[in-house]
Amino acid sequence: MTIQEKQQEVVDEFSMFDDWMQRYEYMIELGKSLPLIDDKYKIDENLIKGCQSKVWVHAELEGDQLVFTADSDAIITKGIVAILIRVFSNQHPSQIIEADTKFIDDIGLKEHLSPTRANGLVSMIKQLKMYAVAYQTQLN
Repeated sequence: MTIQEKQQEVVDEFSMFDDWMQRYEYMIELGKSLPLIDDKYKIDENLIKGCQSKVWVHAELEGDQLVFTADSDAIITKGIVAILIRVFSNQHPSQIIEADTKFIDDIGLKEHLSPTRANGLVSMIKQLKMYAVAYQTQLN
């Protein structure tokens, strides 16, 4: 499944909910299903800078696909990173680099987050793309 297809799937799922309380509950559920990061990767180098809560993200190259795992100490933030990992994990680094994140606006996520959480969201996206750039150079 392409990044665009995964993004559309997220947009479709969020459109099923009538209000943001239901969407927050759904994000919390997504966070619970997040592929957890191994404790050995819960280190400072894997912490997302700019997040109010602690968010760890680890990336590994499996073949030519980048696979992400993550965790957070906050349930909403864990749901946010779960959405991002669902969209960007198991993709070629070049596809991650080139992908837009318009789907975040399409579901209305940024406008329903506090300013600090919105900054954290931007930092998470930036970090996933930085991992992709680093691994892309290894593939070349």
